[in-house]
Amino acid sequence: MKTDSIFYRIFKEFPSIFFELINNPTQSGVSYEFSSIEVKQTAFRIDGVFLPTQQSPENPIYFVEVQFQPDSEIYSRLISEVFLYIRQNKPQSTW
Repeated sequence: MKTDSIFYRIFKEFPSIFFELINNPTQSGVSYEFSSIEVKQTAFRIDGVFLPTQQSPENPIYFVEVQFQPDSEIYSRLISEVFLYIRQNKPQSTW
């Protein structure tokens, strides 16, 4: 979209504007470099999803992750899986 490239150029050339918008000191922009990063999608598999039946569409969706060993990335991975599911499936139920 054209507006994306406009904002990219603005933030690239004037990073202090972003910090002003979020109510931080504008000099914070000196400590950052703005760029656009492509995120490649890796394969995710959710351990389980409880989807409401057609008879009970008002019920929430439940995402299940079972972990039997330490995993320092469990929360970031689970959040990524859930939000990718939501983006791709656009469920009408709460979750």
